[in-house]
Amino acid sequence: MKKEGKKLKEKVLKPVEKEAVVVSDDEAVGSESEHESVESPVVSDYENFPEGDDDRNSDSELDSGSGSEESEFSEDEDAEHQSNDGGLSDGVDNLDQGDQSASEDSREVVDESDSSEDEVGPRNTIGDVPLVWYKEEEHIGYDVAGKKIKKKERLDKLDSFLARTDDANSWRKIMDDIEDEEVELTKEETKLIRRMLKGKAPHADFDPHAPYVDWFAWDGAKHPLSNAPEPKRRFIPSKWESKKVVKYIRAIRKGLIKFDKPKEEPRFYNLWGDETEESRHGLSYIPAPKAKLPGHDESYNPSLEYIPTQEEINAYQLMFEEDRPKFIPKRFTSLRSVPAYEKSVRESFDRCLDLYLCPRARKKRINIDPESLKPKLPSRKDLKPYPTTCYLEYKGHKGPVVSICTDPAGQHIASGSHDGTVRIWEVETGRCIKIWELGEPVQHVAWNPLPEFPILAVSMGQDVFVLNTGLEKENKTIADLLRVETIPAPDDSESAGSSVSWSQYDKYEGIRIKHFKTVSSVEWHRKGDYFSTLTQRLPFKLHGLPVCSTFHPTRSIFFVSTKKNVRVYDLLKKKFIKKLEAGVREISSVSIHPGGDNVIVGSKDGKLCWFDMDLSSKPYKILKSHPKDITSVAFHRNYPLFASSSDDCTAYVFHGMVYSDLNQNPLIVPLEILHGHTSVNGRGVLDCKFHPRQPWLFTAGADAVIKLFCH
Repeated sequence: MKKEGKKLKEKVLKPVEKEAVVVSDDEAVGSESEHESVESPVVSDYENFPEGDDDRNSDSELDSGSGSEESEFSEDEDAEHQSNDGGLSDGVDNLDQGDQSASEDSREVVDESDSSEDEVGPRNTIGDVPLVWYKEEEHIGYDVAGKKIKKKERLDKLDSFLARTDDANSWRKIMDDIEDEEVELTKEETKLIRRMLKGKAPHADFDPHAPYVDWFAWDGAKHPLSNAPEPKRRFIPSKWESKKVVKYIRAIRKGLIKFDKPKEEPRFYNLWGDETEESRHGLSYIPAPKAKLPGHDESYNPSLEYIPTQEEINAYQLMFEEDRPKFIPKRFTSLRSVPAYEKSVRESFDRCLDLYLCPRARKKRINIDPESLKPKLPSRKDLKPYPTTCYLEYKGHKGPVVSICTDPAGQHIASGSHDGTVRIWEVETGRCIKIWELGEPVQHVAWNPLPEFPILAVSMGQDVFVLNTGLEKENKTIADLLRVETIPAPDDSESAGSSVSWSQYDKYEGIRIKHFKTVSSVEWHRKGDYFSTLTQRLPFKLHGLPVCSTFHPTRSIFFVSTKKNVRVYDLLKKKFIKKLEAGVREISSVSIHPGGDNVIVGSKDGKLCWFDMDLSSKPYKILKSHPKDITSVAFHRNYPLFASSSDDCTAYVFHGMVYSDLNQNPLIVPLEILHGHTSVNGRGVLDCKFHPRQPWLFTAGADAVIKLFCH
């Protein structure tokens, strides 16, 4: 019985000798006797699964009676019964027990469910993020609820070795770095891993040499598919492939084909080194600008032309410190006689401050054709009519003509000059039909917008004259309007509170309005029943001196311009509405579009600002057209035109189309530059006005000439 048990024992343990456990060097701590006392070997990774023959290890395992579990998962026993975990103590009895345990294990495997409902999702939800990023953190990731997953305490190498020695199933356990937990492999998983390491199919049921199933139906076939012999080229190596291989080898040797070398991350880096941009991660590295190299003037023996004279040195002392030269050249006979530079420490300190404090930014330059950046504007031929040439000149004034204005019908034009006269001209003939000699320089003239009341308002000094032009002689209503009843002289208290006084001007059948301050401009309301005068004393609170004023063309809104901004007031509610900030040096003139939603502002630094009141209080567009001060701006009543005049003796005509669609921005196109006036005492064109019905432009210059430009 003992011999038969021995034979059975050798037959059962034969595959175990082929799959003996290989113990690593770290685990071979003791001597052979100590090694025999270890019940089960320790494997650190699943790559070191037992494959080779080791008679000594197998004998020690059999003598110890612990029973190696490798014998349970050997390849030869996949189709047979599995052995018992307890080992083999008696031959036949242990085999019976092994059969029972194998049947129980097989039943447990069958009872396991492959349903996807039993699968549990990963606890850590970081995905494919490298775990190196969490190396210095206290957590390993985040769970489904977004909470941090704390890292578990790891045992040191000695404690982990002792723990694996005491645990018989330690060779099955692997560490899941993502979940930060220890996972024990099942028997089926160890079988799959062992088969894959040997280059076999993971599942034992797979038959790589299954019988061929012929899909062709040979029954009744009279002729074969092909009876041609195999060609010789199928048995000879291809010479073209060998030539291609030789070609690649030569290209590699010559360096034409280069292989990317794996990047090695340096363990240490130079803290004070100057790294290049390729090796730097994160923010882009911008090298510091180099210091300026010394020139000829900083030589110890410069030429005489670089050495300043004593007068120049004295002149340096009168200059500001920013404009004063940093270094004054001196001449020495030899380099040995050059003293130490007294500002070396200071300049080195300033250089360090510049490198440390001054930010450096990288600007990306793009090669773009400048012509492509220009907006595509319509052709000027499609925007006609607009004034282009000088058609007529009105001469007669002896001083600069500062203001002009046309009547509502467009048949006459009034002009005021510094020679103290106001003239009325016929537009088509250029004939002067009336002259008023007022004796003081005229500042502004304004025609009443109602055709049935040809009344002219003139401002000069502290007076405003409302005059009857006499163009409608049979109209007695005008004479009644321009008659003021005699008012008794007011007391001193009343005169102190009143800023104007009305009186009859019998010399020219008009009204004289005396103001407390100098009147700079006069503007009529669209209905012709009100007019405004601009002085330094206004009922509104202004943050600055007033420059000009105008009425809204359709609503009861009043615009008052200061040197920096334009303030908008509601006359009915008597309150402030909006402030238009031009952002220019000083505003000189303002004009309102006939629609009432757009405003143009001229400034004394040559800029013309277009405001869209529905869009913003900032300029929609700023046109830098004139090199000198803009004196006047004007809109046309019927045509999409606006113009600006300047002291550079020119007038610019623009196309300004305002669309009814609020989503479409206004179209601004420069059309023409009108010349013809001459400069007098640095002044050019002082005023410009459009004809009320035709696309004509009137300009008044400092050369005492009025010009009419037609299309």
